[in-house]
Amino acid sequence: MKTEDVLAVFREAGAILEGHFILTSGLRSPVFLQKARVFMYADKTEMLCRALAKKITSHVPGRIDYVVGPAIGGLIPAYETSRHLKVPAIWVERENGVFRLRRFEIEKGARVVIVEDIVTTGLSIRETVECMNALGADVIAAACIVDRSAGKSDVGVPLVALAEYEVPAYPADNLPPELAALPALKPGSRNI
Repeated sequence: MKTEDVLAVFREAGAILEGHFILTSGLRSPVFLQKARVFMYADKTEMLCRALAKKITSHVPGRIDYVVGPAIGGLIPAYETSRHLKVPAIWVERENGVFRLRRFEIEKGARVVIVEDIVTTGLSIRETVECMNALGADVIAAACIVDRSAGKSDVGVPLVALAEYEVPAYPADNLPPELAALPALKPGSRNI
C-alpha cells in the first residue's frame, strides 16, 4: 500500500477533517486525521493493518514476540496488526500520567514492536519505549498507520510507517492568521 492508497481509505471514511485542531501533541493543525472514522469499519481497518504487518515483516528482522499498543489510539491498530503477525497484542495505559503495563506481564528480553495509529511528534511511542525498556523488553521497532511528520519525528527506535503524510502543525503561540481566525477543536484522546 502506498501513501495515496492509505489516504484514499481515510477520505472514503470521511476521516480527513479540515478546520483548526488541537492535536494530542498540543500542536495546532488545519488538518485532523480522525482515525476512529476508519477504525469503525472492520474491513478498512483489516486492510490497513494487514498492509502494515506486511511492511513490518519486510523491515524488521527476526522474531517478534509481542505487539504493544499505547492506549487509547494504538489499541485497535496494535490488535489488528498483531493478528496478521500472529503474535499476542498487549497495551500500555496511563496511570498518573505515565504509561504502565497494567494488565499483562512481559518476559525480560521479549522482542516487541510498538504499533500506533498516527505519529505527529512521536511522544506516545517514546513513552511506550521507556515503559518497555524499564520492564526489560527489547523494543526492536515501532510502526504506525500514518506518520504525519513524514519521517521527521524521532521515536527512539526504527519507525515503519504505512503512509507518510506531512501536515502542517504549529505551536499555539505561532499560528498563521487564517488558522488563528477559526475556533479550535480538540478531538484527540491524550487527556482522557
